Amino acid sequence: MYDTIRVNACIESNGDTVPCSFLPPVYIYTHLTPKWRAYHAEWTRLRNAVYVTYPYAIAASRVMNQINAQLVNVNDRKQRKSIIKSREKELKREFADKLTQLSVYQGKVLMKLIHRQTGNNCYEIIDEYKGGFTAAFYQTVAIVFGSNLKQDYEPAGKDQAMESIVVDVERMYGVRR
Repeated sequence: MYDTIRVNACIESNGDTVPCSFLPPVYIYTHLTPKWRAYHAEWTRLRNAVYVTYPYAIAASRVMNQINAQLVNVNDRKQRKSIIKSREKELKREFADKLTQLSVYQGKVLMKLIHRQTGNNCYEIIDEYKGGFTAAFYQTVAIVFGSNLKQDYEPAGKDQAMESIVVDVERMYGVRR
């Protein structure tokens, strides 16, 4: 009667039953050093910007693929222009209000994510669809606001933190590349 000790049991994947127990959680509290606090604040800002802008980058990539599919066999310049213009009107109706509410920082993050998704920087995209004059105009506006449409996305370099956040977001939503 007193020779038995009751323990919890866990069933393993191979069907074996083994004794197991669970430890209560341990909470550790500490103060962040100023250096880590600053890094954490910047990382949190970047993470929030990626969460907000990533769906727009996915939509931009999808729309570009659709437009390119429509333009494959079109050689007439007028017809190409009308296809692009009609899609532009749809996009403005759908996204203009949302995109104008982004901060400058979120806009910079969005440009990097669009480059990640499409393989082209924003200057190249505008140049391809709207022409060199329009691309140069928007590049000038971007420079006035402290940005650059020609910025590259370097997942192994300066954009490593952004890449890790994007990979987490893709894992969370089940996106496969």
